Amino acid sequence: MTGPELLVLWDIDNTLISARGFGGLMYREAFRSAFGRELSGPVDLGGRTEADIIEETLRLHDIEHTEEAAQLLADALATSFEARRAELPGHGEVLPGALEALQHFADDPRVHQGVLTANLRSVALIKLEEFGLAHLVDWEVSAFGDEHADRAELVTFARERAQRIRPFTHDEVVLIGDTPHDVYAATKAGVRLVAVATGRSDADDLRRAGAGTVLDDLADLGELTRQVWRSAPQGNRTA
Repeated sequence: MTGPELLVLWDIDNTLISARGFGGLMYREAFRSAFGRELSGPVDLGGRTEADIIEETLRLHDIEHTEEAAQLLADALATSFEARRAELPGHGEVLPGALEALQHFADDPRVHQGVLTANLRSVALIKLEEFGLAHLVDWEVSAFGDEHADRAELVTFARERAQRIRPFTHDEVVLIGDTPHDVYAATKAGVRLVAVATGRSDADDLRRAGAGTVLDDLADLGELTRQVWRSAPQGNRTA
């Protein structure tokens, strides 16, 4: 074997960890710091990329969506998370089975895993560091929400970065996430998906969005492993 046989890309929020409103709190703080104003309402963070959220936030507050304005808010958000990172574990938890699943796939030489997340890279790193998970993923084959507004494009970025290991075909890439945005990204990018009903979207929501494989959570490692490998190319199937 010359390299891993699967590239597994994990969503973070409500797939691996929960943070129960911490992101919204950081957005309010960052917006105030960047523009000297209060947010006029809640920010919908559910699975959307940071680039998309920032663009909408600026528009809703009549701020021209320039590269400079977007970067100002992104920088303020990263600063807010860094300044208050120690508070993060008190707002959430590692979701059931997440640590075991990450460790299992990290120990499997046929699998290479990264994250595919709506978060800024710096924020994603803070989240997984504070919950003790950062060492289990390869940050060099990951993709982040400030790199493109379209989540499906992040799959392309991750596959391109994984070329340093070897080319991964579409069937050799598995996205694991909890929202219809993850379903959309996998479908548009033509890669496989394991959806988990651990966030705001229940199993029916995910199936209506087009998910063929939906698990209640990550707690059953055997079932998760079976589903991750289930539709792998024939030469890559487990025994």
